[in-house]
Amino acid sequence: MMNAYFDQDAVKSYSDYTIKWASLAWEKEQAWELRRQVFCIEQGIFEGHDVDEIDRSAQCLVAIANHGGWPDKVVGTVRIHMHEQDVWWGSRLAVEKEFRYQSGIGAALIKLAVGSARGVGCKEFYAQVQQQNEALFRKLNWQSHYALQVRGRPHVMMQAQLPQFPVCNSPFSGYVLKNRCEQVSYTSCPSLLSIPPSHSVISPANHRVQHAH
Repeated sequence: MMNAYFDQDAVKSYSDYTIKWASLAWEKEQAWELRRQVFCIEQGIFEGHDVDEIDRSAQCLVAIANHGGWPDKVVGTVRIHMHEQDVWWGSRLAVEKEFRYQSGIGAALIKLAVGSARGVGCKEFYAQVQQQNEALFRKLNWQSHYALQVRGRPHVMMQAQLPQFPVCNSPFSGYVLKNRCEQVSYTSCPSLLSIPPSHSVISPANHRVQHAH
């Protein structure tokens, strides 16, 4: 479950956040460290690290906190990858504790993940979302398909409704999310934890993930 504590002063200290595809070594290194902090230390889902084979081909997205336009640190990340022709998946969404309720970073990363995938030809976009975050994704125009267990935790197979996400053709530039101080519910939480099994077959006809026997 998401910790209700946040450091309001830490959130207020940044003027804005850059949401983009990672392009520099320090951006990727901080993103991987954030994932380790969230998924290994905070949630205890993985031991040691959560890096896997998907990271070899996945595109890393980052949310960088800025001081007056100058980048300070990565406070959010997610990855996307093409599972098969024109079918993309999102996974490993993580946001630093202090920025989960007020910043809107989680939602911004999700929007860029889908919009940038559309920009490179995505026709379907899926994710296995932690059950407690289903409401957030539904608010962001995702459709729920069915419940499943991932690493012992309840998840929901969800699909982004692509027409609701503007295409992003400049993901390495991304966009700037202005900081705001009002309370925002359900903005972000570690979710999109898992990847499709290598033997999964996605059927365009019914948009379901079926496991080949």
